[in-house]
Amino acid sequence: MVYTIKNYMEEAVGNMIDEVLENIDVCKCPKCKLDILALALNRLPPRYFVTKEGELFERLAELQDQFTVDITAAIAAAAFIVKNNPKHD
Repeated sequence: MVYTIKNYMEEAVGNMIDEVLENIDVCKCPKCKLDILALALNRLPPRYFVTKEGELFERLAELQDQFTVDITAAIAAAAFIVKNNPKHD
């Protein structure tokens, strides 16, 4: 069996980013979205797991209201930064 390590926070932020950005006036091109994702992840604590049990534990944490609020706030703050400092080619 091959084990890999994964940061569940990447998946959680990735799953929420479109919904949060829907109500924010910011460029939503792939480059800007990745910049927002990276900045948001830098504001949030990583949630690493290796086993299926670890993934289940992290998914349960997602049910907590504070978890959703923290991710939403991090995405919104990152969107504000990207909006004011776009890095388009």
